[in-house]
Amino acid sequence: MKKFIGISILALLVGFFSANAQDTAKNVTTKVKESAVKVGDKTAELASKGKNAITDKVYKDKEGPNGETIYIDKHSKYYWIDKKGHKVPISKNKLISKQ
Repeated sequence: MKKFIGISILALLVGFFSANAQDTAKNVTTKVKESAVKVGDKTAELASKGKNAITDKVYKDKEGPNGETIYIDKHSKYYWIDKKGHKVPISKNKLISKQ
């Protein structure tokens, strides 16, 4: 009987630690994926800003509603770069003078 109780307790402990290890592995995997997405977004943002600073004009007297740098493309369209590296068009009347 003592052996049966000992084996049962051992089986419960192994099952508990196994489940705990799986949860830890899932948490680590999730955090790695989230970090990879953040790094990818920041890389895309910096690459887009660098490319657009060279190919398009920077509007030095105006800025976006949240202080974004405004670019002017070859078709005289105004836009700014978001955190994922995408061009976000903005109308001229929404631009704010720099202080």
